[in-house]
Amino acid sequence: MASSSFDIVSKVDRQEVDNALNQAAKEVTQRYDFKGVGASIEWSGDNVVIKANSADRVLAVLDVFESKLIRRGVSLKNIDFGEKEPQVSGKEYVLSGPTKEGIDQDNAKKISKIIRDEGPKGIKPQIQGDELRVTGKSRDELQEVISLLKGKDLDVALQFVNYR
Repeated sequence: MASSSFDIVSKVDRQEVDNALNQAAKEVTQRYDFKGVGASIEWSGDNVVIKANSADRVLAVLDVFESKLIRRGVSLKNIDFGEKEPQVSGKEYVLSGPTKEGIDQDNAKKISKIIRDEGPKGIKPQIQGDELRVTGKSRDELQEVISLLKGKDLDVALQFVNYR
């Protein structure tokens, strides 16, 4: 019997993030509590940049943006704002966070260790660049691995693709 496999990846749907950012920007311009505080949210390359005249307003805009991301099905693990401490830049406060794609080596090693230790026997995880390939004899075992990883709280958002 041929072996089955799937890939574990961490991708960001840039279009969904863009839509969430545009919705948040529209809400910021229309809401009364953001009038006159210079609040804005925009792209700067691959970074999301939030600006306002006080740290509280920056965090309020961040809250609006995160609620839009959740509503659109984008994991908050895909955008890294660090400790969420706005930095002072002149007269305004700025918070910047890059979008994260791919599984870094440390997380890939953690995931493969979880699969080897807690997953069914005969399952082989393989690190391939910024993704993992998991192979096994039966599809049922692969389903067990997927449900095992979904139950874990990891530092990256995982998607399971190329299931064959």
